[in-house]
Amino acid sequence: MKMTNIPDIKVGIVAVSRDCFPESLSVGRRAALAAAYEKKYGADDIYVCPICIVESEIHMQQALADITAAGCNALCVYLGNFGPEISETMLAQNFGGPVMFCAAAEEDTAVLLDDRGDAFCGMLNASYNLKLRGVKAYIPEYPVGTAEECADMIHDFVPIARALVGLKNLKIMTFGPRPQNFFACNGPIQQLYNIGVEIEENSELDLFESFNNHANDPRIPEVAADMARELGKGNKKPEILSRLAQYEITLLDWIEAHKGSKKYVALAGKCWPAFQTQFKCVPCYVNSRLAGRGIPVSCEVDIYGCLSEYIGVCVSGDAATILDINNTVPRDIYTADILKQFGYKPTDVFMGFHCGNTCSYKLINPEMKYQKIMARSLPVEVTNGTIEGDIVPGPVTVYRLQSTSDNHLLAYVAEGEILPVPTRTFGTTGIFAVKEMGRFYRHVLIQNAFPHHAAVAFGKSGKALFEVFKYLGAEKIGYNQPAALPYPTENPFKA
Repeated sequence: MKMTNIPDIKVGIVAVSRDCFPESLSVGRRAALAAAYEKKYGADDIYVCPICIVESEIHMQQALADITAAGCNALCVYLGNFGPEISETMLAQNFGGPVMFCAAAEEDTAVLLDDRGDAFCGMLNASYNLKLRGVKAYIPEYPVGTAEECADMIHDFVPIARALVGLKNLKIMTFGPRPQNFFACNGPIQQLYNIGVEIEENSELDLFESFNNHANDPRIPEVAADMARELGKGNKKPEILSRLAQYEITLLDWIEAHKGSKKYVALAGKCWPAFQTQFKCVPCYVNSRLAGRGIPVSCEVDIYGCLSEYIGVCVSGDAATILDINNTVPRDIYTADILKQFGYKPTDVFMGFHCGNTCSYKLINPEMKYQKIMARSLPVEVTNGTIEGDIVPGPVTVYRLQSTSDNHLLAYVAEGEILPVPTRTFGTTGIFAVKEMGRFYRHVLIQNAFPHHAAVAFGKSGKALFEVFKYLGAEKIGYNQPAALPYPTENPFKA
């Protein structure tokens, strides 16, 4: 499913040259890079600046005007030779969007006598000048390569740039304060502004008024019918679909009316305790449908949860979800279904759970049901509207970006998989396997006071997410370190 709430990226590739080096090196290497990228990835997400090789500040202005006119919203500065450290970093400084730097390797012995480019050296000066100017840039792990290797680097930059451009154009809309006993999902807003995200905080009463005003909306039957088609035989609560359709239309209309100057949105809603008794349903299924379109909706007014989800949507180009890092896997399931088949340790596996906010196409045999936890203290009929099912197995990335209560920006990323093992429980649930999860749980999640909500991207997105968090200035980025690499807080005298 195409995500409609994320930007399209066009990377402007600008080749640079130091005036005492042959300009022909940068011209030829630019052409080779463009050909390599188009052959491997097509040309839809790049634009090669044709008008000049940047050697001076005047050239910098010309190139900047050209890539801006071409609609580029990301920039690759390509050192075809040593490069002009002043004008190339001025270009990055004046661009106003995400920037990467990479450089050309020497092709063969023939270039060494007269046409050696020395871009390996030039990258060092570029990095120094970026620091002088206070300019952030993505620099790949090893930023010097052949045309084909640099094409791969630019392709890796595209999802990173998509997240960064998306965040600059994102508004988070919240409804209500966090429920009692959910202080862990704290949402200090200073860091949102620091990374360019706008926030609009609303009352639940505002939303309820808007919901009631949509009571006879003529679009309700069409949306309810679409829900029925999506659910198919899993439609176990058909009597609630009209009410859920009314709520979905309310949210979508709110988004359009309140988006303002921003292009993209994420929502953080309060789904209990009064929601069920007043709206006469739970919002889970509607949240899942919006998530399927790339509009993440976090539960319990988890502001940094929906922010994290949105980053994952941009990076992966797919729906993301948010789950509780919820419970251990019982030893009988572990012994019968995991130990011999997959070889993970008991502390490597856990269950990720939430009431039903994961989109239906990420679930096995999804079914519309009632919310079992809420129904323990409320009439069942007001807890209808959740979608349940085991999450589809496959590779996943568990991650989160979070501001601490004292305004420090932290993050974590861990790649793993959802195992093809039945969960035997309720809700939207999967059995997750992350190598060295037990140590990661203790020395990253607990040690750094992360909340229990984790964003989940489907597929292996750790590399891009790590770079996004670096670019945003996260002070710490935790990951599941291998057993041979102890955490700073890990007791060296453990058995």
